[in-house]
Amino acid sequence: MLENTYKNYKIVAGCDEAGRGCLAGPVFASAVILPIGCKIDTLNDSKKLTEKQRYKLRDIIQEVAIDFSVAMVDNDEIDKINILNASFLAMHRALDGLKSNPEFILIDGNRFNKYKDINHECIIKGDGKFSCIAAASILAKTYRDDFMNYIDKEHPNYFWKKNKGYPTKKHADAILQYGFTEYHRKSFNVPGQTKLF
Repeated sequence: MLENTYKNYKIVAGCDEAGRGCLAGPVFASAVILPIGCKIDTLNDSKKLTEKQRYKLRDIIQEVAIDFSVAMVDNDEIDKINILNASFLAMHRALDGLKSNPEFILIDGNRFNKYKDINHECIIKGDGKFSCIAAASILAKTYRDDFMNYIDKEHPNYFWKKNKGYPTKKHADAILQYGFTEYHRKSFNVPGQTKLF
């Protein structure tokens, strides 16, 4: 069972992102505030769950959360400010979308740019330790998957419905054969190939 609270804070927002290592598409982030004492069965790091489990949990999270928000930074912005800063920006935008004011922020990972005057803690593998971060990881992942499934209809040759923009061999081969789309991150390289961008 993941930890539900952090120290003595009552309103804690968990933040996580999805899509940081992709060649195409935005990076998504979510911020989630869960009630104290909230227990959600099977809640865990989104990477350890099946697609069916993630979407089932998304509905539960959105129903029980005190507040939640999802935001994104598109590929053009990523190319301008780099993926690390884009990840921070996406999390800031998700926090901006909250109606509630968190007393504290828990971040999955080891780095973060301070948000307003709110204290935060970076937790390595936090999505497997704290329920609010796990919830944020699920929302970020599922909403990004929805986006990639949608744009796959525009560009089916890149197999985004299956690879979600990550650097699979089929995706890399498609870039070499068909070139870049308006959704590709030009600041990234295709693995196993010479520098293309």
